[in-house]
Amino acid sequence: MQDAFGNRRWIMALAVMGAALLGFSLGVSLTERPEVVNASFLTKVYYSLGLFVVGGLDIGTPTGGPLIGRILLWSAYFGAPILTASAVIDTLARVLSPGHWQLRRISNHIVLMGGGGMTDSYLRVLRKHFPRKRVVVVQERIEFVRRQELEQTYDVAIVIGDLTHDFMLKALRLAHASKVVLMGEKDFHAYEAASKILAQFPHLANNIVLRCHNLRFMRTMNETDLARRLVVFNAYHLAAEGLVRERLITHFRKTKAPDAVVIAGFGRFGQSVLEELQSHAQDLLSVVALIDQDAHRRVQVAEEQQKIGGAYRKEILQGEISHPELWWRLEAVVDLDSAQPTVIFGTGDIEENLRAAIWLKQRHPNALVFARTDDASSLALEIGTERGINYFSLKQLIEDNIPAEWLS
Repeated sequence: MQDAFGNRRWIMALAVMGAALLGFSLGVSLTERPEVVNASFLTKVYYSLGLFVVGGLDIGTPTGGPLIGRILLWSAYFGAPILTASAVIDTLARVLSPGHWQLRRISNHIVLMGGGGMTDSYLRVLRKHFPRKRVVVVQERIEFVRRQELEQTYDVAIVIGDLTHDFMLKALRLAHASKVVLMGEKDFHAYEAASKILAQFPHLANNIVLRCHNLRFMRTMNETDLARRLVVFNAYHLAAEGLVRERLITHFRKTKAPDAVVIAGFGRFGQSVLEELQSHAQDLLSVVALIDQDAHRRVQVAEEQQKIGGAYRKEILQGEISHPELWWRLEAVVDLDSAQPTVIFGTGDIEENLRAAIWLKQRHPNALVFARTDDASSLALEIGTERGINYFSLKQLIEDNIPAEWLS
């Protein structure tokens, strides 16, 4: 926003100077410098520029010439000093702002790129453990209200800029930073920033935390030397890790026989849940059923970069979780009435997750049913308690599982 205003200021300055030159060219003179009428073009340019410095105080006021010329010159007389004053005030505001001076002496700080929901989650957890840790949040653009929210809620300094630019890297004093956290919305841009940071500040190796949205891209990048010097994570994977470790494995160990698991929704979260089950509970499973509108393609994509399978049986069902026929097909291949099967409704459709969970729990009361919401929900908690459904908030799982070493 400041850059845009600066560009407009240059345009206005050229317009003011052009008005002054045109006024002189039309024959307007000055009460203290009447010779300007017959002066050279460069002399008129000199007097036009002088309006930005002295505002005409020692060269007199417009006189003579046509009315339109005097109007143009008077406009320049008022416009030039106003523009000069605004530029001076803007510069002083930047130099004297707390953020400017904080960055001049800041050290042992965290530089955080991004302004979305994951940024809030990280800062919320950080402030619980380190209320006074100095944090600089970098964004390419930010609305005024959002800026106030971040500054006042989390006590951070806001810097407008791009972490892939060398000037910004130096201004942020990364040589003295303790950690860099990249929470931007563009994966390639985040890796690009990490690459440039490590090239200039190699001591930050393993102290750069990078969130990657695209699981497929993340798994590919994990094979690179750059990724080995970073801490790379996916928010869905972080949430799935917490769900499996804290709630599912505990249940599996209580049951005598291997367990049946149904994952309804095989997007990023569903794939992450399966990956965690593969890593930590593979021997505790008898069958895993994967349900999604695009199940076959998504399973193929997941299998391309991670091994899916083991001693347990795998069932793939393609279709909408709202369609009863899909559940009839599932019941034909997975016994949902035996023991206590686990069913996880993890699609991005929060309403459908809750509706389907209530329906399935009525049909199979013995099942351990989980329903996903994105944020904490008193409604989901109330209904879950009433109907015996385990509701979980994706955001809460993420915040509960942010490692302590990412915060210091």
